[in-house]
Amino acid sequence: MAGQAGRPVEAMLRAQVDDPNCSWSLGSYGAVAVFGRAPDEPVWCPDDGRIGLATDRGALALSQSPDLRPVAYETGFAGGWSQAVALCLPVAASAMGRRTVLTELGPDTAAVRPQDRAGILFDLGLGLEAVDACVRVTDSNLIAGLRGACGRPLLEPGNPAVPAVMASSPHRVFIACLGRIEVYSAVPAAGGNAGSGPHSHILPKLLRLRRTHAATAPIPRGWVPFATLHPAHPGKDAAGRPMPFDAARHAAFGRLLDAWGDPILVGLRRVIMRGEALNPALVDGRFARLAIRAARAQRAAMGR
Repeated sequence: MAGQAGRPVEAMLRAQVDDPNCSWSLGSYGAVAVFGRAPDEPVWCPDDGRIGLATDRGALALSQSPDLRPVAYETGFAGGWSQAVALCLPVAASAMGRRTVLTELGPDTAAVRPQDRAGILFDLGLGLEAVDACVRVTDSNLIAGLRGACGRPLLEPGNPAVPAVMASSPHRVFIACLGRIEVYSAVPAAGGNAGSGPHSHILPKLLRLRRTHAATAPIPRGWVPFATLHPAHPGKDAAGRPMPFDAARHAAFGRLLDAWGDPILVGLRRVIMRGEALNPALVDGRFARLAIRAARAQRAAMGR
């Protein structure tokens, strides 16, 4: 039964992987790796059956498990809305290394591309609950430098590992129990724009909050999101630029909400989309207000 229950999840993941307008993120609040690709960009599938693909700029690989629970949701804000499907695990099944100092892990034998499997992984020691944020290094000088800094917190003042990594731009590899994102493109300069392709960011101010996810995401109690897929948006392109409303994209995410969303929030969305009055008893809490705002933004985009 567990295998049968997992088939709709796997089918959904594979369908989204096939869509170049879907992007992916893996990480925690304040430390995230992102994977995206252009429609005409050459891609390669993992050679071991994992769900995902690789380009010359990065890679995504996911594994299926009966523990995996998608959570689809929308968030309204001034001027628009976002949509996402969080990939969640029970707290007990989500734990990764949770290291708090720079640590050498050895060769990355699980790298998506065979040519990367001899590279040496170093866990940056960010202390994340469900993700190990790492760099993968092949340069002998950088390997020696990082080995010399092992055992120290990455973000402590004066740690030489930070400028060394920024200067060398090794692969960033964010790893969870059921997946990883690898980023091959260069680390952007301070204040630079990483664009819509594969990139990563680490924001110390947010890391200090020790959250697994943003407070606007309606993740059920007892579950931890380790990755998020961002399906094609009806009102903007992959670079975030406004575009004419796409009814097919809107309907497609509606089906994801029906399958994987909170039934109460989905019900509120339906009422708004039909132009009906809301039951005040159901408009309770942050998540309900955000879902209502998102639905109203969609009606406005549709010209209703």
